[in-house]
Amino acid sequence: MKLTGKVTIITGGGTGIGKGIAKCFAEEGAKLILAQRRREVVEQTAKEVGAIAMVCDVSCKTQVQNLIDKTMKQFGRIDVLVNNAAITGMPAVTPFLKCSEEAWDKVLDVNLKGTFLCSQAAAQHMVVQRGGVIINISSVGAFAAQQQASAYCASKAGMEGLTKSMALELSPHGVRVVGIAPGDIVVEKNQQQSQEMTAIGIDRTFSRKTPLARRGLPEEIGTVAVFLASQDASFVQGSTWVVDGGFLVY
Repeated sequence: MKLTGKVTIITGGGTGIGKGIAKCFAEEGAKLILAQRRREVVEQTAKEVGAIAMVCDVSCKTQVQNLIDKTMKQFGRIDVLVNNAAITGMPAVTPFLKCSEEAWDKVLDVNLKGTFLCSQAAAQHMVVQRGGVIINISSVGAFAAQQQASAYCASKAGMEGLTKSMALELSPHGVRVVGIAPGDIVVEKNQQQSQEMTAIGIDRTFSRKTPLARRGLPEEIGTVAVFLASQDASFVQGSTWVVDGGFLVY
C-alpha cells in the first residue's frame, strides 16, 4: 500500500470528492482525519472508512488551529493535507452584478482563505519534520469561466497562484505542494445542478461536452490524489493536475 501509516487530514472529507479521496486513502493504508462543518455527515463517513472525525470550519483560524493541534497531539506528525473543503455548486452561484459583498466573502473565505489557513498551520509542522505533501483541490473553473460564478472562479484561480507560491517557498523544507483540478464529477450536491442552473437562466453552454462522454467519479479524483501524495510523485511540485475527462481540451 502506497500510504501506509501516513497521517492525512482531508477537509470536506465527509462528502463528495472529499469522501472519494478518503476512501482511496483508506484503501492505501493512510491514517485519516476527516474535517467537516457538519458533524453528522463527517462522523458517518469516518465510520465507513475507519477515520477520525473532527468538526471544523476552515474559514475560522481558531477551529483550524484546533484541528491541527488535535492531530499533532494524537499522531505527533502530519504527512498529508488535502484542502478539499469548498463552497461549490448552487450555493456558489450568484450573478456578478448582484453579487453581494457577503456572498463574495463567504465563498472566498472558505475556498481560498480556508486553504491558506489550513496549509499554513499544517506546513509549520511539516517544515519541522522535513517533509509533507499538501494537495489543493482546485477546479476547471480556475481556467474556464462559468456563468454566475465569479466568486467561485476567482477563489479557484487564486488557489492556483497559492499552490505555486507555497511550492516555491516550501521546497527547501522538503514539502511538496500540488493541485488537482476536477471537471464534472458526480457528487451529492450536483445531481440536479444542470436543471437548477437552467431554471435560473444560465445558458446551457455553461456545461461543455466532456470528450469521454460521461461524468467523473469522486474516486477518480481520489486515485490521482493517492499518486500525488505518494513517493511515486516525489518529483512533482507546484503543478495542478487536470482530471476532467478532456473538458478543457476544447
